[in-house]
Amino acid sequence: MHAATADALAWLEGQRPAMEDLLRALVAQGSFTRDRAGVAAVVELLAPPLEATGLAVERIPSAVFGPHLAFRGPLAGPPVLLVGHTDTVFPPGTFEGFRVEGDRASGPGVFDMKGGLAVMVFGLAAAARAGLLARVPVAGLLVSDEEVGSPESQPLLAARARGAAAALVFESGREGDRIVTRRKGVASLGVAAHGVAAHAGNAHVEGRNAIWALARFVDRAQALTDHARGLTVNVGTIAGGTARNTVPDEARCEVDLRFATQADQAALLAALEAAAREAELPGTRLELTRLGARTPLERTAASAALAAEYGRCQRESGLGDGEAPLVGGGSDACTTAAVGIPSIDGLGPRGKGFHTPGETVELGSLVPKAAALLRFLDGRAG
Repeated sequence: MHAATADALAWLEGQRPAMEDLLRALVAQGSFTRDRAGVAAVVELLAPPLEATGLAVERIPSAVFGPHLAFRGPLAGPPVLLVGHTDTVFPPGTFEGFRVEGDRASGPGVFDMKGGLAVMVFGLAAAARAGLLARVPVAGLLVSDEEVGSPESQPLLAARARGAAAALVFESGREGDRIVTRRKGVASLGVAAHGVAAHAGNAHVEGRNAIWALARFVDRAQALTDHARGLTVNVGTIAGGTARNTVPDEARCEVDLRFATQADQAALLAALEAAAREAELPGTRLELTRLGARTPLERTAASAALAAEYGRCQRESGLGDGEAPLVGGGSDACTTAAVGIPSIDGLGPRGKGFHTPGETVELGSLVPKAAALLRFLDGRAG
């Protein structure tokens, strides 16, 4: 370790109150994905401390969501890319405020992933104090639409990730500080069934029941689930028809898909198309629309090596290491991995209950997690 890094570690040890203050401000400012003003306010809380480290900061406007926040260090070359998101899943009025009880803090996004943002900011501040940002190329992107699948930011992140040396994603930390090297891919489908309306009593024979056709599809789709392979199909919403005594000419549902490999993704989508054709009855038609998708984060030799490298930095910071088991939720690590960049995830602080009113973070893990990032950048400085 470089002497300046040791000094920066000593500085970081005294920064827990400041990290908690930043986290309090981030959580107190609601940033539900559709709350563009709230997300923009969080960006304005993060931009000044990033700029204070000497990073060049760029606010990237969006026509639909809040602004994305990008940053870049002064050194050219393939960067270590730091990735996060500023939005949360909680609409205004549902779960608000920041509360501390002992070593735990609760509030919307405190674990997913505003705690990770605080870790990132202070890890970079320590790296700047150690002079590492002049020795290691660093860049980052904090997106504003991750909780709805990053529909706008996926191509932006993919473009910025190409050519990077590695991608570090500061999503919620996992039990035992294990590092995420695998995530299931996610896709969503809309299915619309079209039939022919008719009076259910006087002209039933003339009708073509869209609900019946859709029900046949639902049964076939759900049967494609294979838990042993990590494949799940979930029809989460369904609606249709207009009245009990009318043969329905329309029905619709939404389907959530999870898969562990890109090969499984392609096969599952093809099987659902086939299920739709099989489910059609004479006079009915089923139409599938792909609403969004994330490719899976698949473990590679390069990402395993990256996890081991970062794990050593975690151990030296008093944390655990190892690789986390396969998890079902996608993240922006799926996007960076899809363009061939070694990617690891789950580097944020410890906690529990993300996406629930029981969301909490372990405040004592903030400094060690930031120290692990500092040690990692020190190692990359040679």
